[in-house]
Amino acid sequence: MELIDAIILGIIQGLTEFLPVSSSGHLELGKAILGAQAVPEESLLFTVILHFATALSTIVVFRKDILEIFKGLFQFKWNEETQFSLKIIISMIPAALVGLFLNDFIEVFFDGAIVIVGIMLIITAFLLYLADLAKTTDKGVSFRSAFVIGMAQAVAILPGISRSGATISAAVLLGVDKTKSARFSFLMVVPLILGKVAKDLMGGDINFHGDQAVAMGAGFIAAFVAGLAACTWMIKLVRQSKLTYFAIYCLIVGLIALAWSIWG
Repeated sequence: MELIDAIILGIIQGLTEFLPVSSSGHLELGKAILGAQAVPEESLLFTVILHFATALSTIVVFRKDILEIFKGLFQFKWNEETQFSLKIIISMIPAALVGLFLNDFIEVFFDGAIVIVGIMLIITAFLLYLADLAKTTDKGVSFRSAFVIGMAQAVAILPGISRSGATISAAVLLGVDKTKSARFSFLMVVPLILGKVAKDLMGGDINFHGDQAVAMGAGFIAAFVAGLAACTWMIKLVRQSKLTYFAIYCLIVGLIALAWSIWG
């Protein structure tokens, strides 16, 4: 893996994990452009590293919220923090079930299927457009809405469906306050990413060569820094109802991906 390739893919992961444009879809497009050999047998380890970097950036941005949640949990009461934690757990159930029972089926979509990425990006554009049309409310996340948002997250496992776009759009369309929607969307993915990282590390399929350490370290730093910027920026954009700009972007990239798959 070349150093510049690692940095580019790290920036793509960091930005697109939070911006509603699909990190998995953009990584597939990045690999297609850079060439399959850009991320060889170390692909799984590199993906794990990038995901851990973005999870860490989320923890840094929401460190105060996470600290308050843990403080509330250790009071061992049915308080707001305990309820919020349970909602996070409920939201994880659909994606966890998909990961456990449909993993082999999902992997098929990560095999250079650029046409699938294009179609899913267009669907993401439609979801973002609908979310921007939704009226602003002050509702919080209920247990029911947490499960529905979790279903949106499960669908977003497909490359091209933005996880943040799908979950924030689902929350906003359910009437949840936009700032609360973004906060829940970003916090709900942290335990899921860390769980996936642990699963991959213990799976025995990780390949590592010492000469790749610098490139992977650069990719980690790039993803972490880009993730910090994108997470902070995205919260402001959702609050200001500016998701339509990303809808237009996803539509354009989706159409380009379809054209690439047909004529590329």
